[in-house]
Amino acid sequence: MSFGFSVGDFIAAIQLANKLRKEFAHAPSQFHAVSAELRALSIVLGDVDVVIPYQELNKKQKRDLEDIDKGCRNVLEELQQIVNKNVELSSESRVAGKRIKRVWKRLNWKPEDIDQLRNRINTNISLLNTFNGRLTRDNVVKLVQHQEDQGRQTVLNWLTPIDFATQQSDFISRREAGTGEWLLESAEFQAWVKTSQQVLFCPGIPGAGKTILTSIVVNYLFANFRKDTNIGIAYLYCNFRQNDEQKAKGLLASVLKQLAQDLYPLPESVKSLYDSHKERRTQPAFNEILSTLQSVAALYSRVFIVVDALDECQASDGCRTKLLTEIFALQAKFRANIFSTSRFIPDINDHFKN
Repeated sequence: MSFGFSVGDFIAAIQLANKLRKEFAHAPSQFHAVSAELRALSIVLGDVDVVIPYQELNKKQKRDLEDIDKGCRNVLEELQQIVNKNVELSSESRVAGKRIKRVWKRLNWKPEDIDQLRNRINTNISLLNTFNGRLTRDNVVKLVQHQEDQGRQTVLNWLTPIDFATQQSDFISRREAGTGEWLLESAEFQAWVKTSQQVLFCPGIPGAGKTILTSIVVNYLFANFRKDTNIGIAYLYCNFRQNDEQKAKGLLASVLKQLAQDLYPLPESVKSLYDSHKERRTQPAFNEILSTLQSVAALYSRVFIVVDALDECQASDGCRTKLLTEIFALQAKFRANIFSTSRFIPDINDHFKN
């Protein structure tokens, strides 16, 4: 909570309201209406105390609750002053051994003064009810959002469990200050970033730092375009040790997953693909991945695809050729930009020459 206000202050208001309820229960008839309003205020204060998750209130909610609390305490403290001035010990209470009893003096309050007190109490009741209602609605929205997020993640994970985020975090953490600046500042790279449908191929010898450069490029793209919902970014880190799981279908499904996860809500084509397999608990076919990938890519004005270590993508079963064919198809049909690294492999070089 903000400075000067705490949960304890709110609880103190509840305790004071409950105390005053008891005091006004025996008040003169002219205060009976005030007693009823105090009862209502006490109940609403208790309702809010039960439902508010203090640690989850945002700044505006905290400010609103602080203002309401101040208003409640002001009118309650004024009522307490009325009690202090107009309630005294009964004559019986002064006798030793007798139970202490407080009684009200005879009062002659103007009706408008009582109405003013009632109006102030009712105003705070209305404010508390409104606050409680908003908070309940917000919690319902959060619950629905949480359920939607869970369903969304279920669909994305169904596409493929492959996730390169951990590798990206690991590789970029190894970057030393200034590493890769020559690439980012080069005319070739800047032209690639600024112009659609461009390819930047960076072959090199083993150990030249190609993977770190790839992570620098990925980091640059997210730093500059993350907030632009019209630009999609996907990246792959090929690894010969993971050839069993890094088939063409899985790698392209990862591209689809990355492009889809940045769109809210999930594209209908992705949800329809999931729904068509949900009951049978089957996985999408290669052609289904391709058609859905193209439909999702079409939702962006620009797409960047980054592929590291193409030489480590298996060639014997046609994986590498399939991957390159479909990535270049995205370049041709949807003006995608492609950045890739590889060792010097004639077959790969030929693909990029063409």
